[in-house]
Amino acid sequence: MFNQGKESIVFFIVFGCIMIFLLLTILTLVIYIYTNKQQRYFKNIEELKLIHENDMLRSQVEIQEQTFQNISREIHDNIGQKLSLAKLYLNTLSGQSAEGPGVQVTEITKIIGEAISDLSDLSRSMSSEVIKNNGFLKALEFEINQLNKPELFNIKLTIIGEPIFLTADKELILFRIVQEALHNIIKHAQASSIHITLHFTESFLQLTLADNGQGFATNKLNQPNGLLNMKKRTDLLNGQFDIQSALGKGTTIQIKIPLYES
Repeated sequence: MFNQGKESIVFFIVFGCIMIFLLLTILTLVIYIYTNKQQRYFKNIEELKLIHENDMLRSQVEIQEQTFQNISREIHDNIGQKLSLAKLYLNTLSGQSAEGPGVQVTEITKIIGEAISDLSDLSRSMSSEVIKNNGFLKALEFEINQLNKPELFNIKLTIIGEPIFLTADKELILFRIVQEALHNIIKHAQASSIHITLHFTESFLQLTLADNGQGFATNKLNQPNGLLNMKKRTDLLNGQFDIQSALGKGTTIQIKIPLYES
């Protein structure tokens, strides 16, 4: 009887030790698996961050290249034209003009003043410091005011909801998207009216640009570089890019960007 009790105690001790060993083994295995998963997770996060940073850097380089192209085009088409006209007036400033040299000097001063003002506006428009210091909305309002000055276009801005500020990098990319869209509309669409809508919700920003221009067939295989640039930059912001257009019916561009990273 005593031996049976002793055997039972030994059995329970051995059984308990085996169970504890199994539990420890399972616990160690679970911790090992969890640690590996955690390490893989953080490694994936770092890889994604690196990819995103590389994409952002590449986008910044593309933005800088495009900025230089815009500056070159603006200097050639607008400011260069005005300075050439001023030079023409200077070349004819010999007293032979029926209006007299005084009128010519006044006109030259006016033209050079306009060229200086255009250079100042161009510098502000192309500088990323404007977005960093004043924010996307102020930079956009300034851009619209500059484009409305010649009274060739009627550009209207509507803001729906409570504006939410993004990071400086994101706001710069968003601003360049709008600049690209406006440049394409002005250059190709033959539009007279452009309506920009910014719709802020709790989780996303929806940007809409609609014009009354000539439109185009969106089912073409080869899309213009401007549209590809806008889509690429929208992808950098984890956004959705959509364009609706038809010949003779204008174009509407919609961009939906999450305000917060998930």
